[in-house]
Amino acid sequence: MTHQLNITEARVYVGTFHKYNTGSLYGKWLELSDYSDIEEFYSACKELHVDEEYPEYMFQDYENIPNGLISEYSINENIFEVLEAIEDLDMNHRRPFLIWCDNRSRDVSTEDIYNLISSFEEDYQGEYDDEEDFAREIVEELYDLPPIAKQYFDYESFARDLFMTDYWIEEGYVFRES
Repeated sequence: MTHQLNITEARVYVGTFHKYNTGSLYGKWLELSDYSDIEEFYSACKELHVDEEYPEYMFQDYENIPNGLISEYSINENIFEVLEAIEDLDMNHRRPFLIWCDNRSRDVSTEDIYNLISSFEEDYQGEYDDEEDFAREIVEELYDLPPIAKQYFDYESFARDLFMTDYWIEEGYVFRES
């Protein structure tokens, strides 16, 4: 999916397992931006389901939350810290950050989010039309070739070589191999 993750609109539909098991989907969408931390969020869940003495919350749906931070059964206790850190990223870096995490088997729910972002920023090269587009920029930036040499330069082969060992691309986002 190529949509931009909009952390400011992170939200969760909160029901309970008891209600669900008795045929009710009663719950409510809770906007995470309305809460400062996990305790405040759970207080709102408790208030929403005050009719149950010991409610087991069921997170039946969610939007704009990275994978690994939520499941039907639980919400990661660091969700607010992670969402805030991702929100601080440039809007155009949020999607590539999540792609980088997925491809590097990095887990935003267990690893230090600030270390992850720092590593991502070292690896992220930018957004390009394709591998050859990136190779053209590398040649322009690093090599002082006369116009006649650029005209005959084999950008396709150069790109193939770059992406065999030093770089990788997904959805147009280019990353350095680390």
